[in-house]
Amino acid sequence: MQKIVTNIWYKDNSAEAAVDWYLTLFDDAKITSSIPYVEDAHGSVGDVMVVNFDLAGQSFTAINGDDSAKHDHAMSLLINCDSQAEVDRLWEAFLANGGSEIQCGWIADKWGVNWQVWPTEADRYVGGPDRDAAVRAVKAMYEMKKIDLQGLKDAYEGA
Repeated sequence: MQKIVTNIWYKDNSAEAAVDWYLTLFDDAKITSSIPYVEDAHGSVGDVMVVNFDLAGQSFTAINGDDSAKHDHAMSLLINCDSQAEVDRLWEAFLANGGSEIQCGWIADKWGVNWQVWPTEADRYVGGPDRDAAVRAVKAMYEMKKIDLQGLKDAYEGA
């Protein structure tokens, strides 16, 4: 069992819908268990209160909450992508399902959960050993919504 698990609160009983959609994004995703509401809880008896699930080997808990559930940029889920193609696939999936672009590789899903869709190779440019080149790459990143790896590389190399 994973020692620390990210718990995400969803309003309007949308935890199941969110989890079902997240499962479509990753090949090795699965629901591991669910917990129904009981008579003394805040939902209808038998409806799902909690969904436990795994994405890419990471455990999460989704809970159906009330309208006080608020998501902001202070917490996001970072997806380390192996390629620009993976970035593009995920970005388009988020947008097609009602997500909204933010900035610098951040995107909110339709439930308001913030994600970062990040090509791991980008670390080479925004954190590269050439300080001036890294500054150019970071400035280029600030102008992006979806991360364009070639754009970061070009900025880093001064192209």
